[in-house]
Amino acid sequence: MHRFKCLVEKLTLLLPAESHELFYQLFVCVIKQPDNSPVNPSIYYSFKGFENCSLSWSGRRTSAVQETNRNFMEKLTREKKSRMQFLPQHNQTAQWGTSSYLACLFIMITCLGPVLTLHAPPVTTGLRSAFSTTRTSSVVGGKQRAVTFDKLLVNIGGDFNPDTGRFRCHIPGAYYFSYSVGKFPKKMLSVILVKNGEEVQAIAYDDYCKKGRKVQSQSIMITLKTMDTVWLLLQQSSQYALYSNAGPYITFSGYLVYPDISAASNISNHLSPPGLSYPNCPPEQQYSWDRGQPQSAFSVARTSTILGQSSRQQDKPPLTFDVEYVNIRGHFNKTSGLFTCHFPGAYYFAFTVGKHPRKAVLVKLMTGRGEVQAMVFDEDTSKRREMQSQSLLLSLHHGDTVWLYSQQDEHYAVYSNQGRYTTFSGFLLYPEAERLTGPTNPDRTHL
Repeated sequence: MHRFKCLVEKLTLLLPAESHELFYQLFVCVIKQPDNSPVNPSIYYSFKGFENCSLSWSGRRTSAVQETNRNFMEKLTREKKSRMQFLPQHNQTAQWGTSSYLACLFIMITCLGPVLTLHAPPVTTGLRSAFSTTRTSSVVGGKQRAVTFDKLLVNIGGDFNPDTGRFRCHIPGAYYFSYSVGKFPKKMLSVILVKNGEEVQAIAYDDYCKKGRKVQSQSIMITLKTMDTVWLLLQQSSQYALYSNAGPYITFSGYLVYPDISAASNISNHLSPPGLSYPNCPPEQQYSWDRGQPQSAFSVARTSTILGQSSRQQDKPPLTFDVEYVNIRGHFNKTSGLFTCHFPGAYYFAFTVGKHPRKAVLVKLMTGRGEVQAMVFDEDTSKRREMQSQSLLLSLHHGDTVWLYSQQDEHYAVYSNQGRYTTFSGFLLYPEAERLTGPTNPDRTHL
């Protein structure tokens, strides 16, 4: 019996709790004890995981358990009569031998195969790709094209090579990339996120050439196909440089947001209006996303400047865009500049805007009827061009709208060009967040 106990304990480790009842009912009708009675009920309870019963294999039990066992035995006797007509008769002197153990194992494997399949733990699909890396030293333009890195924090999937500074896609889909770079004192800053050759995706820029040090950031989501590469390009001139130290100032991160489920995938970088072409921009191509899952993502950019008009304007028109990197499910309208929520949940939003020379910049992330959720601001009206970035998570309900608003005043402007200074991205992080959170503005006065 001790050997059987060890065997059963090992076998139950392979079975989910939901399968223990079925397993017991199968072998209790085939394997008998020497007196042809069913196997000891304590084995059954060990399967069921009754932690409070403290059943022992020697038969010592509490009075409560004895009563439970009697009820169990009466039920089992009634069930046994209906089963016996279908079962072969066993010898009264049958013993717990090797054949009994093998029979038990055979029943579990053959009869519970489908059960094991249904209750198997989640299998790693391999559709994961993410990296985050930093550089702890400065670099001057002209010496190298791609920004390389000396510290790798995360590299799930092994798709990023810090020595070359290149991410190589092995899982087609929509990827989110973000980077921050430090401006070297008395040098200009210009770092472009590129795909494959020289395809301009977005830029981090600062032409302030004085002694100050500053960090500029940029982020976008783009769709990639297998073997596409993404990297950071430093301007090939000694007038440009990146600053960093053990801090570090320079970081680069990217991760797969939604995989492409189609067999063949291509880059999507839709431009509007139709028929208008831009240099170094990939052609429009199609992707296939999983319709069975709640997915929503967009990433857009502007290639032109927008100037403030009049402070008397009452409405707050959204900032519009003419470059569409990603628009999964089509929830963002680049013509109107509005994102409309179709799947309630927690959404991540990020935007970067360029500051126009001699103008201040004030851009707000708006929701609903004009509620301000986040903003960037720079009142410097000097000649310099630089950028401002912001990001946050929002819990949205079906029908909620999100957009960017640029201050409508002649003193303000948003700068951009073909380098795409101004970008706006958002994607569903966790669906149905509204069911998991409490009130939006809980009363905290008692605290």
